[in-house]
Amino acid sequence: MAFRRAAVAEVVYQRALAVELANQGVHFVREQERRVFYKEVEVGIRRVDFFVENQVLVELKAQIEMTVMHLAQTLNYLEAFQLEVGLLINFGSRSLEFKRVLNKKHKAP
Repeated sequence: MAFRRAAVAEVVYQRALAVELANQGVHFVREQERRVFYKEVEVGIRRVDFFVENQVLVELKAQIEMTVMHLAQTLNYLEAFQLEVGLLINFGSRSLEFKRVLNKKHKAP
């Protein structure tokens, strides 16, 4: 049941962030999907909460605390989207938590 409450809370924060980004004139796509390939075979799909200005991935959480698993998930998304930087934002702790996550495997075009 705690997982379901967190998922519901995440959706509320996603909607609020979407409103704020739109009000600020920031270009974003919500729930952006990307197909994942292994040796040129599609093996799955990754979906991120926000893809901002075609260059920054934003992943939201509503958990008591950020964990290594959340950081690993965000890094995995960065690799799948072939991006250099992402933000992991957690609204569920006593105060807002955020982490800038860098994909060290990223190669600039």
